[in-house]
Amino acid sequence: MNTDDLARLARGTLLPSFPGPTAPRWVLDALEAGLGGVTLFALTGNVPSPESLAALTMQMRKAGDPFVTIDEEGGDVTRLGGHATGSPYPGNAALGAVDDPELTRRVYRSLGAELAEVGVNLNFAPSVDVNTADDNPVIGTRSFGPDPELVARHAAAAVTGTQEAGVAACAKHFPGHGATVEDSHLSVPLVDADLELLDRRELVPFRAAIEAGTRAVMTGHLNLPAITRGVPATLSGAAITGLLRERLGYQGVIVTDALDMEGASGEIGIPEASVRALIAGADLLCLGPNEHAETLTATLEAIVAAVRAGRLTEERLAASAGRTGRLKQWLAGHSPAVVDRAAGLEAARRAIRVSGSLPGWSAAPLVVELEATGNIAVGPTPWGLNPWAPDAVQADGAEGEADRVLERATGRGLVVVLRDAHRHAGQRALTTALLTARPDTVVVEMGLPVWRPGSAVYLATYGAAAANAQAAAELLGLTTAA
Repeated sequence: MNTDDLARLARGTLLPSFPGPTAPRWVLDALEAGLGGVTLFALTGNVPSPESLAALTMQMRKAGDPFVTIDEEGGDVTRLGGHATGSPYPGNAALGAVDDPELTRRVYRSLGAELAEVGVNLNFAPSVDVNTADDNPVIGTRSFGPDPELVARHAAAAVTGTQEAGVAACAKHFPGHGATVEDSHLSVPLVDADLELLDRRELVPFRAAIEAGTRAVMTGHLNLPAITRGVPATLSGAAITGLLRERLGYQGVIVTDALDMEGASGEIGIPEASVRALIAGADLLCLGPNEHAETLTATLEAIVAAVRAGRLTEERLAASAGRTGRLKQWLAGHSPAVVDRAAGLEAARRAIRVSGSLPGWSAAPLVVELEATGNIAVGPTPWGLNPWAPDAVQADGAEGEADRVLERATGRGLVVVLRDAHRHAGQRALTTALLTARPDTVVVEMGLPVWRPGSAVYLATYGAAAANAQAAAELLGLTTAA
């Protein structure tokens, strides 16, 4: 194979990113030369508005036939406009709480329809991780729940709904990120599970997604000692070829999670991680949000050099090209669906669980939102009840804060809004202090409802999307149902 043909094969596996709302010249040139596609990120300015994104994808399609990929899970992980205002669709935890697969299918079909309208054709969702670790710092409400069978039926529904909208679904994070207490953005998380445990827990939803016809699966940068022997799954032939291809029989496209993450490239760099992922059996390589022209060039050179050195075969690259080519054929034969945002609000309303009797306030209550750090996957997406509570105050648990809040709440109701309080000691301490003085305080948990403070009136939304917040505000009387 000559150098140009080899470079084109190698280029077809790459999904770089770029800053700003328009594609730079180097991206357009790479697309003309066979670049696989791009990954879009809100934090790099790719998605200032749906209209801008539609113009961007049209610009790129004039240069080539790219995969335009994005992380749009709904809920807490949202890129399509929701990063600025919160998503109109609740995330997986809320959908799992409702446990109506047909509603999950509607939500994902509508979400897919919104993506199709702006030219995104491969969505890095759904997350089908079984969240068995309460202290999981990166999955949490992104999971349908802790039960493999529940996650499996919603994984299938989410895949079906997305693909009914003409957008390829991508089940993630294989072999399963739900049992970890570490973030693969920062390290290589350990999943201490042998094959028997994986078969009855982590792999159940992936089997369901595969049976539902998912067009892509994303690998996670996870260490499963019993399977990968210390190698991250993204770089492990035992995980990708042995477990996913051979044991589960999956024949579609395999995409890596972002290779800039410490869990994949921390010790070896992105170009070498890319080579190892291809050797292991991956088809598309997501390079990361800050990996632009220089990384693309270095990675392309590393892949070509690996073939010339005999580490990576031309046949391995050709097999990936065949799979990605078939996916593009599938995409060309599907029509988009109709946007149905009502499904999102319906799901958010049905997901809420209330313990105790909500009070009827004669005056608007004081709403106190407690500080909660997010994670890299979620980003700085707005959350909370403040759009419906103009007098809402922010609190971080500083000394004397409880007294200041109580003074301000004199003569009216008090609502405390939490997010994953089980992971934040400051939230728990301040809430306990407020409840001691004001037992009538209403507690709203917008993360996982793990920590429950005694006999307080307690409202769990199972997520912090705009839809979840609106549903909670309606129940609290801060706004009326539309």
